[in-house]
Amino acid sequence: MLALSAEGILPKVDYAIFADTGWEPAAVYTHLDRIEKEIAEPAGIPVLRVTSGNIRDDALDPGHRFASMPLYVLNKDGKQGMTRRQCTGEYKIKPIKKKVRELLGYPHPQRIPKNVFVEQWVGISTDEFHRAKDADVRYMRNRHPLIDIGWSRSDCVRYLTALGLADTPKSSCLGCPFHGNAQWRHIRDTSPDEWQDVVEFDAAIRQGNARANAAGNHLLGQAFLHRSRVPLDQAPIDHVTAAEWAALQPQLDSTPDAEELEQGVVDGCSPWACRGDVDAVRDGFGLAS
Repeated sequence: MLALSAEGILPKVDYAIFADTGWEPAAVYTHLDRIEKEIAEPAGIPVLRVTSGNIRDDALDPGHRFASMPLYVLNKDGKQGMTRRQCTGEYKIKPIKKKVRELLGYPHPQRIPKNVFVEQWVGISTDEFHRAKDADVRYMRNRHPLIDIGWSRSDCVRYLTALGLADTPKSSCLGCPFHGNAQWRHIRDTSPDEWQDVVEFDAAIRQGNARANAAGNHLLGQAFLHRSRVPLDQAPIDHVTAAEWAALQPQLDSTPDAEELEQGVVDGCSPWACRGDVDAVRDGFGLAS
């Protein structure tokens, strides 16, 4: 959407906002630097980077009020579960809303008048039109330009390829539990340092929430990054799921269901809904006008 706006195919936006969790793959930061320099700056579109902190550091800091990640849990009785997901709201939505309020001139806790709002673009393509939703606050009104112009995911990929951006990476935390096997393999096989990082984090969260443990709470179960609930460096990430095979066959016109999404067909992170959820959206940026 940023490129479409910069080229005049879509109206020019006033700002692009990137919510940084502090734990993105290096490729994401490199890509962000590139599009800011090559696309946004020449078009006069400021790219604003906002953050609520470093999610990795916060998760391991017993003195920090951590917004929990959706970790896979193996309880002492053998039952499986997941911790509550709060990270999207804390590290994506919250800093974007804060910045939008500042841009409107009404930082928290000031009340924003009813007639003051931003139009926010959300990058949902026609493949996922059923996921287009309204914002949950009056001062942000969602618009879905890719649906408006009838673009599918394939159209977006072709356009990015034509711009020399075929290698655009997915935005998501390195240690996101919603990664599918393909994404875990990609980290392991292409970035040894980042793989070591997530393996060490996976081991560090085995005993659960650092703050709760520091307070002397009893451990109810073990936490893991991989859905198999075994240590990440032992997890069966070389298994190619049925969902992955389906993703490799674009001629099969099917919409992934909840189980497929859980296995990582559409993994990644968005400000307005985690792509690990059925209600996921496509893009990691917010565009405002």
